[in-house]
Amino acid sequence: MIDFSALGWANLAIVLLFGYLLGSIPFGLVLTKMAGLGDLRSIGSGNIGATNVLRTGNKKLAAATLLLDALKATAAALIAHAVFGHNAALFGGFAAFIGHLFPVWLGFKGGKGVATYIGTLLGVAPLMVLVFAVVWLSVAFITRYSSLSALVATLVIPVVLWILGVEEEAVVTAVMTVITYWRHKQNIERLIAGTESKIGKKG
Repeated sequence: MIDFSALGWANLAIVLLFGYLLGSIPFGLVLTKMAGLGDLRSIGSGNIGATNVLRTGNKKLAAATLLLDALKATAAALIAHAVFGHNAALFGGFAAFIGHLFPVWLGFKGGKGVATYIGTLLGVAPLMVLVFAVVWLSVAFITRYSSLSALVATLVIPVVLWILGVEEEAVVTAVMTVITYWRHKQNIERLIAGTESKIGKKG
């Protein structure tokens, strides 16, 4: 299991704070405002993530948002690892994930966390990004539901990590998966009702 003593409570606090602040940078909101597209929170779902940026019609901004939201978690994990070691990387990435979901600057109303989930994986278990991609693409090809693809992928990751015997990463990603499901509760409700929008279709 995760060894808290190896990191130390003071160092843990530093890692968590740094990761949270880095993760709370709302790149989608910043990029759309810089592009003169107004307040992203007044568009579509009101979410600050790449999916809602795409609703502005600017695919390049959406791609940039996705990349930056992922890399801020990767950066938090890698910097924490360089300074304090492996366990610190897990906490750094997790804190960035939480920061993205609940940014203090935006009244704790942030994104849904899929990009920062992937970014955390890239920082602590890079090969799992490939697993995530394969699962996402497979489910998306079969169902055409982006949200379902992400939900299935985040469910598979901790299971695979646990099977591989990587308990620390499995525990942290499992917690992230639970939070991701909670943040996607409206998507889940729409999936159950059959009203969730499919990839390539409007509405």
